[in-house]
Amino acid sequence: MSLSLVLNAYLDESSAKIRSKPVPWEGYQRAELVTSEELALIKKVDRQPRAKVESIHLSDGQTYALLYLRLLKKLQRIDTMQCLLVLIADALLDHDERIPLFARAVQFDPDLPYSPLIRTLEAQDDFVQLKSAQILTVLLSSESTPLQHQHLQPFLKVLSSFVQSQSQNKRDVAVQCLESLLARPECRRAVWAIPRILAGFVEILLHKPGPQMSYQVIFCIWLLSFEQDVAEQINKKYDIIPLLITVAQAAVKEKVIRVIIATFSNLITKAPSENLPAMLVAQLLPFSKNLSTRKWSDEDILEDVQYVRDELERNFESLTTYDEYLSELASGHLSWTPVHESDAFWRENASRLNDRDYEQLKTLIGLLGSDDPVVLAVAVHDLGQYVKHYERGKRIITDLGGKARAMELMTHPDPDVRYYALLSVQELVSHPWSAV
Repeated sequence: MSLSLVLNAYLDESSAKIRSKPVPWEGYQRAELVTSEELALIKKVDRQPRAKVESIHLSDGQTYALLYLRLLKKLQRIDTMQCLLVLIADALLDHDERIPLFARAVQFDPDLPYSPLIRTLEAQDDFVQLKSAQILTVLLSSESTPLQHQHLQPFLKVLSSFVQSQSQNKRDVAVQCLESLLARPECRRAVWAIPRILAGFVEILLHKPGPQMSYQVIFCIWLLSFEQDVAEQINKKYDIIPLLITVAQAAVKEKVIRVIIATFSNLITKAPSENLPAMLVAQLLPFSKNLSTRKWSDEDILEDVQYVRDELERNFESLTTYDEYLSELASGHLSWTPVHESDAFWRENASRLNDRDYEQLKTLIGLLGSDDPVVLAVAVHDLGQYVKHYERGKRIITDLGGKARAMELMTHPDPDVRYYALLSVQELVSHPWSAV
């Protein structure tokens, strides 16, 4: 795994400045923090032309890999850590064959190579944190055996804070690091267990980043979707399907659409019952039909588009009107689709909301806490329809807290919410003639 897979202009510009900065190596020796042998070795590469340093690394690579890591382990001044991290990165740049030199450092010291790099992640310096993250990604991604918990977990914890950071550089580097790490199954499982990372991905996409960042974030989501647990739960937890459709509809780069459709393909293949209903509610079927008529430079896109379209069509054809309603209810994205205002639908299906200990009715009442005024208006309207067509439902609604919430919504800022809340409350408090 090449160092160039984690690229960042801030790191490149800062590294160039750091290469020319002096470090008080002699002072470290006088303080007995550096041995005379270490001093002699470091002076050979400190602020020297790249060609000379390359020659030294070529002839004495293992010695210098150990030197840099040992010095990083015991020296904690920011400028010194910056210098050592640049030396490590320069040794690795365009030289993947040197990665094992750093990995083999564990044979000389069990703390190496990871402990010093993990410690520097906590330094109070953005460059040190980000450069360490870059190097750690290279080393961890190149391991031939599953990564150890004590190395992976602290790194992912830091990346989770980077993903949610206000710093563009931290978000940029974190997403690139995760792109590389998520190729490994143990990393996918570990990342899925850290909600802040997925929440960070969603937040980035909601703020409409550029095409490259969109692609990289969705590439991470695509890699995660190979895990069964992720495929089953990601939409329920993060509402990812409508978000990805929105990104795809606005995308100008083919690669962004390609990775979104590939993600949908994975979600359908691994967990159809959990994802197909939400995809239908989010109108992925007409969008996929539109995509299937476009010209693509990559034939794989068309193959995935056709697979997604065909699966959605097959699922759509087997849906009853009530199935459609349940799909919409499960998605949480209620809108004024025809079923809501159909008296025939409610006459036939109102009592079915009572099935499985009122499971669907409880879901409907839960949507009365939505932040979306359209969802609120439709949900409180449906509550009134349920009571209108299932008279005994009044007490059930009251017991489940629906009546109190509907009454609260009568003072909601949105006029539609107030109107439908008023109609529902009238149904809830009315007395039928049959009871008189």
